[in-house]
Amino acid sequence: MPIITLTTDFGEKDHFAGAVKGAIYAELETVRIVDITHSVSPFHTSEAAYIIQSAYRSFPEGTIHIIGIDSELNPENKHIAVLLDGHYFICADNGIISMLANEIVPEKIVEINIHDHIVSNFPVLDVFVKVACHIARGGTLEVIGKQIEAIKQLNGLNPVIQGEGKQIIGNVIYIDNYGNVITNITKSLFDTIGKGRDYKVTARRANFNTIHTHYSDAINFEQPKEKREEDGKKIALWNSSKYLELAIYKSNPTTVGSASTLFGLEYRDSVTINFTPL
Repeated sequence: MPIITLTTDFGEKDHFAGAVKGAIYAELETVRIVDITHSVSPFHTSEAAYIIQSAYRSFPEGTIHIIGIDSELNPENKHIAVLLDGHYFICADNGIISMLANEIVPEKIVEINIHDHIVSNFPVLDVFVKVACHIARGGTLEVIGKQIEAIKQLNGLNPVIQGEGKQIIGNVIYIDNYGNVITNITKSLFDTIGKGRDYKVTARRANFNTIHTHYSDAINFEQPKEKREEDGKKIALWNSSKYLELAIYKSNPTTVGSASTLFGLEYRDSVTINFTPL
């Protein structure tokens, strides 16, 4: 049974997400639909890119991912279908796929060209659904599009390396529901540039000399519970997607605060790692 996932900025109030699901079932009843999220910030392509990159590997190969972000068709915003890492992605060519393609070369990219047969101002419903169901039935990408070689790139996705490897300058690319701050610095880049050297992570009012692997690493469990400092403990860690994340242990933006509020960090703010000389 095919799987189609949905990642959009539609929210939960309006009819859009439900209408898309209904259109999929009207085309193909024998399909499973999974909501990755409908809470991407409106038109926030880099946020959507991070979310879909973090989620898609949990699905089996052959899964079809509809990404409904900034999807209105215009001369500068074409529609594409991409086969990458054994998965299919259907979205606008607005840079979202470039984050995935940074590490994995797409196997095939087509510019969707079925629009002449469809009159729509809701392309996720009328175009992306038809493409997804075509693929789910076993159809090929060449039938719904013309093969292309290049896709648009998102600006600011890649960190900058300075001083012949002495420094990585990254940026905040996502703030999650807990207020934790995710940067564009990956563990693979850190390991490649750092070469095991000591380092210091700096992000506005926060500094870190250690990057952990678990949130609970912020707590010294050897101390009796009544003596531990838990609320508001800051930590830097490699999250489940292997990106550098700055967090507050058991953060709650409405009570103890969050990494975003306590560190004063927002989208695109700089996060720097300085290494000791070789």
